[in-house]
Amino acid sequence: MEVLLLDKNQEVAVHNLKTARGQIDGILKMIEDERYCIDISNQIISAQSLLKKANLTILKNHLNSCIKNSFKDDEYEKIEEVSKIIERIIGK
Repeated sequence: MEVLLLDKNQEVAVHNLKTARGQIDGILKMIEDERYCIDISNQIISAQSLLKKANLTILKNHLNSCIKNSFKDDEYEKIEEVSKIIERIIGK
């Protein structure tokens, strides 16, 4: 498995994931404290958004590095990998 994140992209993805982790911890506390359901739901949506952003950053980098390199080597199986991920994202 090839992982080639550029420094800036890696920082953005890690920041979003750490922020989402903090939000999830906060959501768990909100549930324990029996906070208002709509407030909890809004925080869940916010955490999901950060996870989606992190995933998009990683996928963009994959396209710009791994996929680009696979074309140079006439290896096209990585296109199928990305297609399957896109299908999962859109819920197909």
